[in-house]
Amino acid sequence: MASIAVYSVKGGVGKTTFAVNLAWCSAQISRRKTLLWDLDPANGAGFLLGIDPGKKHTAHSVFADGSDPAKLIQHSRYPGLDLLPADESLRTLDRQLDKLGKKKRLTKLVERLAKDYDRIIFDCPPVLNAVSTQVMRAANVVIVPLPPSPLSARAFETVVEEVRGAGKGHPPILPVLSMIDMRRSLHRDARAANPTWPVVPLASAIEQCAVERQPVGAFAPKSPAARAFAQLWTAIERKLASK
Repeated sequence: MASIAVYSVKGGVGKTTFAVNLAWCSAQISRRKTLLWDLDPANGAGFLLGIDPGKKHTAHSVFADGSDPAKLIQHSRYPGLDLLPADESLRTLDRQLDKLGKKKRLTKLVERLAKDYDRIIFDCPPVLNAVSTQVMRAANVVIVPLPPSPLSARAFETVVEEVRGAGKGHPPILPVLSMIDMRRSLHRDARAANPTWPVVPLASAIEQCAVERQPVGAFAPKSPAARAFAQLWTAIERKLASK
């Protein structure tokens, strides 16, 4: 089992869209039993998968009282892809973790789930707190979507510092240029400066994910966006294999 964190300290970079599409690639392309664990209180991952939230706000319970996370897992319409959904109860998760004083609570939960899943993908909240620290300890690789802008570059530096702060065995980081439009000079410069980074283009098909409430590979499998996510997933699997 391997766990992949999709993380940024900056909002609006496509983090949730990345997490959902990569989870779909894991289940549908690699045929791996995959859990998408949404840690963002906005519950965007569930929305994009067409899974409506439950009436009870109980996502925090697996951290607070050691409840079995399997009880909250929901199946998606896609074989092999399940969701551990988020809700508003996660807004205070960082304070709960600080109060509990258990620095490896998330890692222990991942170990419990490892018997049922080949891949666990975290959709992380865009924060620097106890939650992000625990994610860095639990992840095997960290994916950072980076639109080409100075603010994104600053956010990436912050992520690097956060990951390295996880300790000597910190997970490797895979930066990804996102929302790339090669007609724009700033975007071309960003691509030229980082020629080895994976690229996900600015594409209407990706924007349609929120309308269709499906991963792009499910409704536009031949689109450049679908190919880009598939190629990114291949790069992630290679990075995991090289560890």
